[in-house]
Amino acid sequence: MSVGCPTVAPVDLESTVDPENVVDVAIDHGDGAGAGFGVAGDPPSALSPSRAADFMTCPLLYRFRVIDRIPEPPTTATARGTLVHAVLERLFDLPAAGRTPAAAAELLAPEWSRLCAGDELLAALITDDEERTRFVADAAAALTGYFKLEDPRRLEPAEREWYVEAELSSGLRLRGYVDRVDATPAGDLRIVDYKTGRVPLEAYESSALFQMKFYALVIWRLRGVIPRLLQLMYLSGDGEVLRYSPDEADLLATERKLNALWAAISRARETGDFRPRPGKLCDWCRHKALCPAFGGTLPPMPARAAATGGGGRGMDTVVTASPSLPG
Repeated sequence: MSVGCPTVAPVDLESTVDPENVVDVAIDHGDGAGAGFGVAGDPPSALSPSRAADFMTCPLLYRFRVIDRIPEPPTTATARGTLVHAVLERLFDLPAAGRTPAAAAELLAPEWSRLCAGDELLAALITDDEERTRFVADAAAALTGYFKLEDPRRLEPAEREWYVEAELSSGLRLRGYVDRVDATPAGDLRIVDYKTGRVPLEAYESSALFQMKFYALVIWRLRGVIPRLLQLMYLSGDGEVLRYSPDEADLLATERKLNALWAAISRARETGDFRPRPGKLCDWCRHKALCPAFGGTLPPMPARAAATGGGGRGMDTVVTASPSLPG
């Protein structure tokens, strides 16, 4: 589907994500649950799209992931998404003529082995041969969905799995990994993100596009160019593409929302008040047993957070660090 600028409602702090696509929210391409924020209790220094989505969905979930840093082992669903992303990245290492469905399928086994070699939790996730066969078949089905949407032989991406980071004038540092960036000879940019979940319901389109506007804002601040097109590729089933063309007003509105969101996170850090927000996603939450909304008992706030008086000063200190762009 193609979405025009006037048809998508803005994302506010009450936004939630489509329960059908909770897997895609959990996959953060290396940012992980609090990765890069230091040990438990360290003040968060930056904001990624997934962690922003966490706080908007449930402030307590944000605390569990970023401040408490409670481990979340992978599931077969998140592992499948990670594998599909890895294969699609490696596919473009091949000569254009060799980027075929068969070549992508042949990458599944070696990419899975490579991922498992670097992550013992992934390696321990699937040990049964029958389960492994189903897992690979599900990943292959997502790749089939991809080839229904575009022909990679006709593309030469400008960037793949691109780490981006920029600092706003407010001092808020934004960062994340962009699946793919395509560029025209004229310099127009298209941001592409792969989703292994289902196409979102219309009510959730704006929250699905929030991640893409986040990346568009970062790239605009880095390069001074507003991406011409944001493209979400849903690989499940027959596949579908959600497109959106942002403008300056869109990205300035996104910047205001992110600054407001960071202010809310800062207040929560200062007060220690990360309230749960029960909703449809609670059935998928790994931390439900700890949640007061379901009779659980919260763990104490990590000592380092308490030592900084809630983290306000610590955040001010690290937020003002100069932005960088590795690689």
